[in-house]
Amino acid sequence: MSDVRFGVLGPVAAWWGQDPVEVGSGKCLRVLGVLLLHANQRVDREQIIEGAWDGGPPKSAVNLVQKYVGEVRRSLELDDGSLQTVGTGYLLRVAPDQLDSAQFASRLARARETRSDGDLTAARQHLAEAMTLWRGPAFSGLDTPAATTERSRLEEYRLGALEDLAELDLLHGEHALAIPELSRLTDEHPYRERARELLMIALYRSGRQGDALAVFHDIQRLLAEELGADPGHGLQRVHAQILRADPALDVATATEEPRSIAQLPADIPDFTGRAGPLQELLDLLAERRVVVVAGAPGTGKSALAVRALRQAGDAFPDGQLYLDLAGTSAVPRDPAMLLAELLRALGVTDAVMPPGLHERAALYRSRLADRRMLVLLDDVAGAQQVRPLLPPSGGCAVVVTSRHRLADLAGAEHVELDVLSAEDARDLLARIAGAERVEREPEQADAIVRLCGRLPLAIRITGARLASRRAWTLQVLRERLEDESRRLRELRVGDLDVRANFDLSLRLLPGEAVRAFRLLGLLGAETLPAWVIGPLLGHPAGDDVLDTLVDAYLVRLVTTDRAGQPRYRLHDLLRAYASEGAHDHYPAEDRRAAVERVLSAWLALAEQARDLCYPSLFRPTPGRAPRWTPDHTVVDPIAWFDAERGTLLRAIELAAEWELDELAWELAIAAVPYYDHRSLYQDWNRSHQIALAAAGAAGNAHGEAALLQGLGQVHIYLDEMAEARDDLHRCAQLYQGIGDHRGEGLALASLGTVHRVRGELDAALTVDKEALAHLVAAGHRQAEAQIRTAIGIIGFEQGAADSGSWIEDGLRIACDLGDRHRQAVILRTLSRYHQGVGDTPAALRDLTGALTIFNEINDERCGAYTDQRLGAIYAEAGDRSRADSALQRAAHVFRLNGDRSNEAACWQQLGELESELGDAAAARHHLSLAVALWRAVGLPERAEGVQAALDAVPG
Repeated sequence: MSDVRFGVLGPVAAWWGQDPVEVGSGKCLRVLGVLLLHANQRVDREQIIEGAWDGGPPKSAVNLVQKYVGEVRRSLELDDGSLQTVGTGYLLRVAPDQLDSAQFASRLARARETRSDGDLTAARQHLAEAMTLWRGPAFSGLDTPAATTERSRLEEYRLGALEDLAELDLLHGEHALAIPELSRLTDEHPYRERARELLMIALYRSGRQGDALAVFHDIQRLLAEELGADPGHGLQRVHAQILRADPALDVATATEEPRSIAQLPADIPDFTGRAGPLQELLDLLAERRVVVVAGAPGTGKSALAVRALRQAGDAFPDGQLYLDLAGTSAVPRDPAMLLAELLRALGVTDAVMPPGLHERAALYRSRLADRRMLVLLDDVAGAQQVRPLLPPSGGCAVVVTSRHRLADLAGAEHVELDVLSAEDARDLLARIAGAERVEREPEQADAIVRLCGRLPLAIRITGARLASRRAWTLQVLRERLEDESRRLRELRVGDLDVRANFDLSLRLLPGEAVRAFRLLGLLGAETLPAWVIGPLLGHPAGDDVLDTLVDAYLVRLVTTDRAGQPRYRLHDLLRAYASEGAHDHYPAEDRRAAVERVLSAWLALAEQARDLCYPSLFRPTPGRAPRWTPDHTVVDPIAWFDAERGTLLRAIELAAEWELDELAWELAIAAVPYYDHRSLYQDWNRSHQIALAAAGAAGNAHGEAALLQGLGQVHIYLDEMAEARDDLHRCAQLYQGIGDHRGEGLALASLGTVHRVRGELDAALTVDKEALAHLVAAGHRQAEAQIRTAIGIIGFEQGAADSGSWIEDGLRIACDLGDRHRQAVILRTLSRYHQGVGDTPAALRDLTGALTIFNEINDERCGAYTDQRLGAIYAEAGDRSRADSALQRAAHVFRLNGDRSNEAACWQQLGELESELGDAAAARHHLSLAVALWRAVGLPERAEGVQAALDAVPG
């Protein structure tokens, strides 16, 4: 059956190759028509009877149908597989290339595809071939309802194809060729407005303006009289264009491609800086690339793009196209409408403008295929909006500006803009406000630039304000900008407005991202890890929301910290804008709840990190602050604390600002083991002073007591014993008042240290024994081990016989607890006892054991203290090699931790040993280091003593 072809686009027919086949009687053709109407489907015998006899079948119709089907099978030589009997019906199998209606549909599809690809000539050829398949009305002679419906459908496609043919003729300037077919089409189908519109254009271009207007008036009258309607928009538009002799209808305008288009906006004469991004952009344009210039609002993306395109213009002689895509508006512009605008610039009139997005994109690519042009697509909302506007690769280059990362724009290169450098920002201010004014007040100029966050838009506004207010000094504007609550109001001049510019970006975000952005403004200027978004919004994870803000350049990825966390921050002006938005849109209780959740998460993580460190003696009874568990886990506690050091201080400040006193003091206390480990006494003191003020204002005795304990310990470390005694006395009183034995015991233990350092051994022993009773009652075994050790060393200094057993008891408790850090600390103390009783080998064993533990648990600072004692013992024994090794290691760690006092002590011990052993050069070197360090830490009397030893060194 492969050589048989069937025809339904006209009377039903069949052919062998090119030769027609006599199927049989008229009834046989009707039977064949019904089978072809339902090709590849089962057709009931009743349907065939209806088609063959038009509703009046004879009684023998069933037998006759069987006969006619047999004649069709024999005349066309169809086997049982091609024309099958299925129950009481029949099925005719037909391949697409055997049926003219299927071939017609295939050619229409190919015409659409080639037109979409920009090949208008091939599209016309496929349409013309499709039209040759028609021999008359489809299924002519078959009048069943199904045949009538299919005939109407195919006829609509035929008429549309004829209109497409005429439109392609007009696109090629063949208006004379189009007139006869369009005239016949409008005569046969007077209500088809598209055909009349095309006919009017063809007549007008042929110099027949009157005939073109007559076509309009004819359809106007017809519609009014018969339907009570007016002509559609397309007809009315062409009618108006003809009346005003619009050049857009002229055939030359529609077909000739203009050779030079210059649509770029004006360059900015005071364009400043951006040398790196500008050169990068120029290099990419030279390679004919698609480049996305992206960045936060106000960074000058459009200004950079215009400057680059103007500098690159000579390499693109066919000109520049420019479109504002209004991506930051409430309704970004439709790509189909944008393509129409581009095509008009390229000479395509509205009269022959393709109707759909894909057809317009194809024609656009076709028009640019052999041209060398620059295209600037400004303010793009997203990749979907811009894809249809990209020219074919080859001679054209495209720059896209957007406030979003267009990572899904395949093949595009990205140039990302940040704020200006400090030098370029100041230069821009000088160019706008006047170089002399900036030179007269350089410090004020630098402050203005800093308060503008080096954002080009903000600097441009401040410069314009200064330029229009010649009597102002720069200090006046600086003072107005320093008030963060009114800064955004100051950054407005004419139609330039930082807040309005930021509003555009926020308008494009989903609601949850807007909320997260505004609430982020409440957290301050510190860089933040990603997990804060979750508690800020009140659900565990917020990665998608953060990605949205980063892609919109409202939040900036700054770095990856030592703990492996990406860190983010808001530009200073964006932070002020976000905070303002939070206050304007959310009630105080909602803002407070969001801040409290974030601080609760900080506390949970800080305690998680603290618990991974060795047990701290300074850990009080926990408070009542809430804990929020974020979607994050601490792995390396010291690295985490290092990364969050500044953020934790800000968190404590934030808790105090929001009067969240319980969170404030617990956050401060949670960081103590880290502050102790790193010898960060200034951070320790500042965090506790901030939290203490909050706890005191709230009458929070528990918080005050815990913080005074920590402050007392800092004073001890800094040899400020009077201040330590005052804080610890107050601390013990507060703990006694609330009945907290653990806290009172810790306070008394620290107070005992103060007495011992001051040489008040009887008072120290009394206080320590009182502390021991409280700590035993509280079950604080780590502290009990430490206080027993302290009692033992005091007893040793007093000559008590049982002092060693006290220290041994402390060591045993630490071992039973598995507290290796406490075990090592007590071993170091035990070494003092053993050395004091003359058992130097035992003292060295104690210190070696302690150092091994400290190295295993990575406690460098306590290891340094141990090395320092080892060095002292070796120095006393005259073992320079071992003393030098131990003291050098200790000094190195003390230097890294900023512990200059202990570093000075190490160099002093080493220098004194070298002096005794006769190495004058080494002694002078190390003693000089010690002198400088003692003076640097404000201990001139220690420095003078070492200086005397230095002066005594020979040479």
